[in-house]
Amino acid sequence: SGSTRSLDSPVSAVPEVSHLGWGHWYTLRELEAATNSFADSNVLGEGGYGIVYRGQLPDSTLIAVKNLLNNRGQAEKEFRVEVEAIGRVRHKNLVRLLGYCAEGAHRMLVYEYVDNGNLEQWLHGPLSQTNTLPWEARMRIVMGTAKGLAYLHEALEPKVVHRDIKSSNILVDAQWNAKVSDFGLAKLLGSGDSHVTTRVMGTFGYVAPEYANTGLLNERSDVYSFGVLLMEIITGRDPVDYNRAAGEINLVDWLKQMVGNRRSEEVADPGMDVKPTSRALKRALLVALRCVDPDALKRPKMGHVVHMLEAEEFPFRDVR
Repeated sequence: SGSTRSLDSPVSAVPEVSHLGWGHWYTLRELEAATNSFADSNVLGEGGYGIVYRGQLPDSTLIAVKNLLNNRGQAEKEFRVEVEAIGRVRHKNLVRLLGYCAEGAHRMLVYEYVDNGNLEQWLHGPLSQTNTLPWEARMRIVMGTAKGLAYLHEALEPKVVHRDIKSSNILVDAQWNAKVSDFGLAKLLGSGDSHVTTRVMGTFGYVAPEYANTGLLNERSDVYSFGVLLMEIITGRDPVDYNRAAGEINLVDWLKQMVGNRRSEEVADPGMDVKPTSRALKRALLVALRCVDPDALKRPKMGHVVHMLEAEEFPFRDVR
């Protein structure tokens, strides 16, 4: 259909640059052409926010197009303002937003294409069956994720709270650089509208305990979710897994118990060919345990987490 389409639409034309000084707005037609009319074969994944498609622009640039569900065609101007805010955020550990499409009721976001899948696929999906991630790659992903989150929380004004940190939102490239995706979407599709307030933010298993009481998620709850993610990376286990024995269903509870019983050496993902050193494992566990402190105020800030992960000397008082 590409040839017929090009008769009436100059698909190869460079998308018009947004007058707001950032990014591109793409026409629906351009994105249809890029994704082969949003073909099922181009679906990269589905999440709470919408379906993501792989696409290719006329200049061969690969893109990921997120077709937002539940947007109810919010006012185009309001949508643009929020999208501009996301688009100005630039960090090597955050997926870069290239542009958007707002036509009729359609609302789409166009991201850089990250070419090596997401962490959930590497830890639990088909990729994990054939290639178990080595410890070094895992720690590189952890560090990149921590740096990306620290940037959102501490380098931006106003700060950005992610609200849905989980393994499927951590994309990786061929060098195991982490790229955090979906930041800014909680606000973009968030609170104000009554139809969205019913949506539970966060993902079961990663959500901080205070959310049940307050209904609010802030940067401290992002730190909790990061702690769960770190435990998942260390152990290769899902945050909640009903296929496991009673005491092992909840990853946070099980890990606290194992460390408390001085069995921390046993928790590393058994699929790894080379086990981490005892010292490296304990350091990662200590950081994870501090991040999931039930008292939100005792959790470290993400910038501090980065320092703890980088520190060569590390006190092991809390972990025996």
